[in-house]
Amino acid sequence: MKKEHPFTLPRGYLAPDGTIHREGTMRLALAGDEILPLEDPRVKGNRAYLVILLLARVITRLGDLSGEAVTPAVIEGLYSADLAHLQRFFREINELDSDPGGEIICPHCGGSFDAEGGGNSE
Repeated sequence: MKKEHPFTLPRGYLAPDGTIHREGTMRLALAGDEILPLEDPRVKGNRAYLVILLLARVITRLGDLSGEAVTPAVIEGLYSADLAHLQRFFREINELDSDPGGEIICPHCGGSFDAEGGGNSE
């Protein structure tokens, strides 16, 4: 399973030093990434702020900025097109395909299953 996924922002984050950061990586979200920010006062005051905190937790690199340097302030500084792009990308890598189709191989028993019906295809 791929845990980190590369992305390219349409516009890029303009850092205070004038550097534009467009290439980055995002890791798969953990349950805590979605739950823990709910206790943050900024989210309690404005539910829309949740996406800012969530993205700051799961972006592991943005240009020359390492994960620790990708703070909520950096996410706040993104152009709206970049924020929308990252939200779509987050959903794309974290949500299971609603219609996977095809065959699934069980990693434990090696049996194959029909993804649509869940029954054994052997």
